[in-house]
Amino acid sequence: MLYSSLLGKTKKDVSKEEQSKSAQLLLKSGYVQREMAGAYAYLPLGLIVLQKLIRIIREEMNAIGGQELLLSSLQKPELFETTNRWSDKEVDIWFKTKTKSGSELGLAFSHEEPLVSILTKEIQSYKDLPLYPYQFQNKFRNELRAKSGLLRTREFIMKDMYSFSRNVKEFEDYYEKAKDAYMKIFGRVGIGNETYITFASGGIFSKYSHEFQSLSEVGEDTIYIDKEKRIAINKEVYTDEVIKELGVDKNNLVEKKAIEVGNIFPLKTKFSNAGNLYYTDETGQKQEIIMGCYGIGLGRLMGTIVELNYDYKGIIWPENVAPYEVHLIGLTLDNTRIMEKATVIYKLLTGAGVEVLFDDRLDVSAGEKFSDADLIGIPHRVVISQKTGDQVEIKKRSEEKAELVSKEGLLNRLANP
Repeated sequence: MLYSSLLGKTKKDVSKEEQSKSAQLLLKSGYVQREMAGAYAYLPLGLIVLQKLIRIIREEMNAIGGQELLLSSLQKPELFETTNRWSDKEVDIWFKTKTKSGSELGLAFSHEEPLVSILTKEIQSYKDLPLYPYQFQNKFRNELRAKSGLLRTREFIMKDMYSFSRNVKEFEDYYEKAKDAYMKIFGRVGIGNETYITFASGGIFSKYSHEFQSLSEVGEDTIYIDKEKRIAINKEVYTDEVIKELGVDKNNLVEKKAIEVGNIFPLKTKFSNAGNLYYTDETGQKQEIIMGCYGIGLGRLMGTIVELNYDYKGIIWPENVAPYEVHLIGLTLDNTRIMEKATVIYKLLTGAGVEVLFDDRLDVSAGEKFSDADLIGIPHRVVISQKTGDQVEIKKRSEEKAELVSKEGLLNRLANP
């Protein structure tokens, strides 16, 4: 990508309404654009990051037997009336609308009921189970106060998976697999060290659910972490009884603020029974289906990654999710030959499969180019100038020291960072 052609340039200032650091940085660096409170457009750089997050999550969901599908955002009341979730008294975050003929519709905030309805046509016997469908899909939640940029929005993309099991044991085994898969995801996107499996309320379904909480002062949750055991307890269930049951020492627990980047929880038979979804076992007997739910909000995950990876200059993207591997800069104000050399390096890198954002602007100072590169946060900065001669300068965004290498050495350096 040539920076001169990129949709979404850097900005010096953003709205004072954006209080979170992640929102300020993502807006200033041209990753997203605010459309209204709680709704953001992903510009090209932001969309690339989003797609990389989706790829990583998809790989881990497929690795534990997930099957990807895509459900409709528009939903009819009848499905949600089976669980009493159409009622605004039960669910107060609906966006509802009407067709021209007067029929009422909702923009789905979750998809348990619609998926159960689909599976009544697909599941008959024990041979059809277990099943683990998932999707990446827009959700709509009429939050009273959308805030903190991508961390709490009214429209967002969620990865939601639902498990359908023949019995409790089968469900529990899969639940543990999902728990491990989630930690792999957060490790791969660069926040694994700051993310804790957190015991939280299971609501009406069970004693506990499990959240995945990343430590951050902008987080809305208070958790108590055991650094050695790598587990945490949400304040909502923080009692002496729970501490004892989990086998942790209260003296080792430290209070922290955190952002919930994912959650998994049992659904038992509430939705399957309400939707008349059953299966027949080997003896021909009708049996209940045990469900679980597994969610990750993509925008919130992106915002959290930024909250945990920035400095006073801008974003510092983990390599697995950065929009490009290299930010290539040609310092060319008084020497167009430098641009020719930079173009050669651009072709060399892209020809070797390296993802490159090439700052090819001719009328911008070195200081502005460096400032933009730091703000955008791509892992490696490569500079071509009069000072570099036949070599190139390479520097990691997370480090201060730069070094000069040959063209051949550049490829080797990127292959072995």
